[in-house]
Parts: sequence; structure tokens; C-alpha cells
Amino acid sequence: MKRTLIIAASFIFFTLSFTSCEMLGSCKVCREITFQTGRGIIHEGPEAEYCDAELVAIETQDDVVIGDKRYYWECR
Repeated sequence: MKRTLIIAASFIFFTLSFTSCEMLGSCKVCREITFQTGRGIIHEGPEAEYCDAELVAIETQDDVVIGDKRYYWECR
């Protein structure tokens, strides 16, 4: 009985100790930025955490330029 309780408690402890996707791979907090020529940054989107495939997709995405506005991702 003691052994079962110790195993169950260990499982719960290890399960709770892992948060988000930090232990599973590389993660960064990113946001989308809108930059306008002559005015600078005019909009910053909300920050969100991206990991693995989503992060690679964001980091490899080219800047989008429409008229005098440039849309790009900034990650830290």
C-alpha cells in the first residue's frame, strides 16, 4: 500500500512540475508588430508563447509590406 501511494504521489509531483511546453522543446514569447514609415511602430499585438513547429513557422515568415506599412513578428 505504501509503495502504491509513493508511486502515485511521485507521478502527481512530476506531472505538476512540468509547465507549458518549456520542457518539451524550444519556446519563445512573440507578438506581431505593425510599423509605418515616418511614424514608427503603430501597433503591437498581444504577446503569446509559441513552441516548436509554431515557433519555426513564425520565425521563418517574411515581413509583409503593404503600402507604407510593414507587418512582422518579434520574438524574445
